[in-house]
Amino acid sequence: MFDSFEYAFETGRVTLLVPDSPAVHPPQQVKAVREKTARDKAAREKTVWPVLPPDAAVGPAVYGEDTAVERAKADLERLLSLRSRMGELESTRVDDGVLRTDPALAPLLPGGGLQPGGVYSVGTTSLVMALLAGPSAEGAWCAVVGMPGFGAEAAALLGIDLDRLVLVPHPGDHWFSVTAALADAVSVVVAVPGSRVGEAEAARLAARLRQRRAVLLVCGAWPRVDARLGVASSRWTGVGEGHGYLATRELTVAVESRSWGRERRGRLLVTPDGRLEAASAPAGFPALKAVV
Repeated sequence: MFDSFEYAFETGRVTLLVPDSPAVHPPQQVKAVREKTARDKAAREKTVWPVLPPDAAVGPAVYGEDTAVERAKADLERLLSLRSRMGELESTRVDDGVLRTDPALAPLLPGGGLQPGGVYSVGTTSLVMALLAGPSAEGAWCAVVGMPGFGAEAAALLGIDLDRLVLVPHPGDHWFSVTAALADAVSVVVAVPGSRVGEAEAARLAARLRQRRAVLLVCGAWPRVDARLGVASSRWTGVGEGHGYLATRELTVAVESRSWGRERRGRLLVTPDGRLEAASAPAGFPALKAVV
């Protein structure tokens, strides 16, 4: 076919292919094509491929360069390192639109806070309250949907302003519409999904969040999130040899984000008065691991 095109361009003539046509190409062109095909076939037959013994070690010592798997691993490591560095630069960037949260959690969050229009998956109620404390203290309205066990007293102890907190403990089957409606009125919405959320529903709610510059904290399964926060481990301090009082709780918080290539972790302390602090040094009391 391609030879026919070349012949047409060179001579300006086009040969019509019909069943009774005795020839399509000029004899000299057909001969040249056949000779080239024969030369290529002979060259392939003369190629000698190396044959390794069964016990030969395959690797850099044989081929003189890294294997494809090793090169792929090295490229992946460089990519993850680059994404991690980009996340660090993002966390130090000044952004007036970010909702500031607890200073102890800020280094673990993309951008150093809650991004307006973002969706975050949060694993525990204690982390939910810690994330709400910062925006609430700065005057933002917050709402909690579908969480009857949300303690108002504990929230107030952490610094959440109860005068700017909307609680909908039992939304029933209308939890999604209630969450979407509150996203139009408050800055941060906490929701416990009462049913499975589809991709289309999540996309519509995400568009509304971006339009209203609100933040959604989800305690449960969700199709797409900007970051996932959870408690990897927990322990209490203050109990000695069978006696004493629980004094401080130490948390290891793990954060996964699309902005980073690796999971980030941080050790935090929940003090007896409810404050959250970075665990810069181990506590002086014997530790008691929490049983979950």
